[in-house]
Amino acid sequence: MATLTLTSVRKQFGAVQVLHGIDLDVADGEMIVVVGASGCGKSTLLRIVAGLESPTSGSVRIDGRDVTQLEPADRDIAMVFQNYALYPHMTVFENMAYGLRIRGMKMPEIRKRVADAAEMLEIGPLLDRKPRQLSGGQRQRVAMGRAVVREPKLFLFDEPLSNLDAKLRVQMRAEIRRLQKRLGVTSLFVTHDQVEAMTLGDRLVVMHQGRAAQVASPMEVWGVPADTYVAGFIGSPAMNFLSATLAGGGGAAALKAGPTLPFADGPRAGADGTPLTIGIRPEHVTLGDGGVPLTVDLVEPLGSETVIHGRLPGGETLVVRLPIAAGDIGAALPVNLPPAAWHVFAAGGARLPAAQRVAA
Repeated sequence: MATLTLTSVRKQFGAVQVLHGIDLDVADGEMIVVVGASGCGKSTLLRIVAGLESPTSGSVRIDGRDVTQLEPADRDIAMVFQNYALYPHMTVFENMAYGLRIRGMKMPEIRKRVADAAEMLEIGPLLDRKPRQLSGGQRQRVAMGRAVVREPKLFLFDEPLSNLDAKLRVQMRAEIRRLQKRLGVTSLFVTHDQVEAMTLGDRLVVMHQGRAAQVASPMEVWGVPADTYVAGFIGSPAMNFLSATLAGGGGAAALKAGPTLPFADGPRAGADGTPLTIGIRPEHVTLGDGGVPLTVDLVEPLGSETVIHGRLPGGETLVVRLPIAAGDIGAALPVNLPPAAWHVFAAGGARLPAAQRVAA
């Protein structure tokens, strides 16, 4: 078991700054998921931890030992790749045993470790097959088995589920989480998929333009997003953002869509007229008499729920997720925007808690 500590990790490729000083402390046995859009720096961060890239500045420590300048083979890590990286000419047993063989481990111990991992991953009957004889899910299990037999201090996962179909992704997601909990191995998992992030991580690192926009538990990231980027990235459908200004001496928000409503959690300090952004998730919008009229542009019936896309007075778009079928294209639905479900952000995008000064 091990801890992982990143201190002021920066990475620059020529004139392009890819990572802007990442600090992270990963506890022993914790599963951290690094999530973000393409180009945010998450894969570069993983490669630096693995030793496949060197940071421009900063340090990487595994179990308190500075490994910043060490080769990957000297870091006691195991990595599971997106493309499985199996040797096509070797059997499943040989693929899983290869790393142990080159470390000089005796064959009886190799057989035991491979057998134990194969039983855990339910691939025992596949040990004599070649990778071309396996399905995508079976290949991914073999790749995980190859990592497990190493008994490393740290697991690194580089978008390992992105090549699988939707149904298999759900199954493998559960298996990875179950395996990580059973082994108790400290893990860093990189993905662009927010569902993987929410279901796998003890904590999330939400990356944005080379910075950690928020580091918190999945439910904290969802419930108390640090800024509009995090709020819009986590959640499906994405959070709605509505223009507003401060009103009522700081006790209310005047929405561009029409109504002026009081904050449910207390006033914001600032001058009336100060620009705000009000965030509200689609599932928190309700229907009700006297609500703001929403002109329906698109209805998506999903069986257990219906997602409605429409336009509010003033032209802003709003997405509503309802547990019932409702609305036809062109209809006007009365929607309520309950202040208790609001997320309030300053004009620059940062979350604005109650009683915090609003920058003019």
